[in-house]
Amino acid sequence: MTHASYERRSAGELETAVMVALRDAGAPLTPGRVRSELGFGLARTTVATTLARLHEKGVVSRERQGRGYAYLPVEDAPGLTARRMHTELDRDTDRETVLARFVAQLGSGEEQLLRRLLERDER
Repeated sequence: MTHASYERRSAGELETAVMVALRDAGAPLTPGRVRSELGFGLARTTVATTLARLHEKGVVSRERQGRGYAYLPVEDAPGLTARRMHTELDRDTDRETVLARFVAQLGSGEEQLLRRLLERDER
């Protein structure tokens, strides 16, 4: 994938790629290191801006490293997926319909799992 084609993609796709790189690293990464882990020609400032936005969203934490910061995810992969699901749900004003359609699209095993989880939380 070329640099130009990647820049045409959504910010969400870049954020996802950055989060995967951070998660796979298992240690805090600087913007420069994230850039090299991504393996395609993004500007360091693009990566730094993406990391700053993720920090503002509370998805990554950062720690001082030299004159800059190193970043790491604050949640594991399932936690990040749950956060994305909540973000999507918050984008629509008709939560009931969104949830109903989501449940309608679940497979029978997933629906049973969801029922067990909801029943467990009611106790």
